[in-house]
Amino acid sequence: MSASSRDLPQMKRIPLSLVVIRPAKLLDLPEIVRIEHRSFREQYPRGLFMMFLENNPDTFLVAEYNGKVVGYVMAYLKPDLEGHVMSIAVDPIYRGNGIGKALMISVINKLIEKGARYIGLEVRVSNERAIKLYETLGFRKVKRIIGYYSDGEDAYYMVLPANEWRGGN
Repeated sequence: MSASSRDLPQMKRIPLSLVVIRPAKLLDLPEIVRIEHRSFREQYPRGLFMMFLENNPDTFLVAEYNGKVVGYVMAYLKPDLEGHVMSIAVDPIYRGNGIGKALMISVINKLIEKGARYIGLEVRVSNERAIKLYETLGFRKVKRIIGYYSDGEDAYYMVLPANEWRGGN
């Protein structure tokens, strides 16, 4: 085994049926921040997660497996009734198990229950895996936002109209 392959996390195959999607709790924040740091070049400050949890408790969800938080999604309903997905991440070693899709389905359902007319999100143009997931769920690229990220990378703004939501099937 080379040094570089030893440094890569070992992917864990788990049955999605044993993953519980539930509202985030204050005690989950250290794990959420850890997942954020392992997932993104740019990270939100811990205080933002705390504020988000306080203001949007029903649309800040975690995926839990065996008592451990393995993923999260943060979303909110804007005054214009756009449900906006602010951030979603799955612990790198648990990716590929359908956890991200399960989180998205849960949060989309919650946002629509709250009255969202459509769901929007931004995604790096280079994040092909996430774009494919969002397209599978019915999101469409609406526009390209030039230089959206602090490193200069563009983002796609993607939208899912609520009346086109098919429950993730």
